[in-house]
Amino acid sequence: MFKHILIPTDGSKLAVKGIKAGVKLAKALGAKVTGVYVVLPYVPPVYGEAAAYYAGYSPKEYKDMVEKAARKALAVVEIEAKVAGVPCATRIVADTPPWAGIVKAAHQRKCDAIVIASHGRGGVGGLILGSETQRVLAHSKVPVVVIR
Repeated sequence: MFKHILIPTDGSKLAVKGIKAGVKLAKALGAKVTGVYVVLPYVPPVYGEAAAYYAGYSPKEYKDMVEKAARKALAVVEIEAKVAGVPCATRIVADTPPWAGIVKAAHQRKCDAIVIASHGRGGVGGLILGSETQRVLAHSKVPVVVIR
């Protein structure tokens, strides 16, 4: 059925639930997995007349910080896959909205499924907060398994 499953992570506890389910599915199907972490674009500080509206990091500080977070989050995918005996690769995608980076990574890596965790917010909460999972569902050309 599926031979290559993309497993996005943001390093959260919820993402770990998705990672475990994705690796378990891959093991059952004899598939390989690719973990992906999407790095948001750097936003420089914005200064106004009297103060900085956004106290940010330098580009180098930001890059170092997000690479460290990405390596830590992707290590969870690697460990779960290793324990399960599932072949695993990881990828960091930069400078794109998370949903677009996930869809892009699935296409570039020739994945035939995506397993992603979701808070399951619906109604007004989903409208106000938006949902990366909903956007992945709307734009993905491959099947998406949502873990709640």
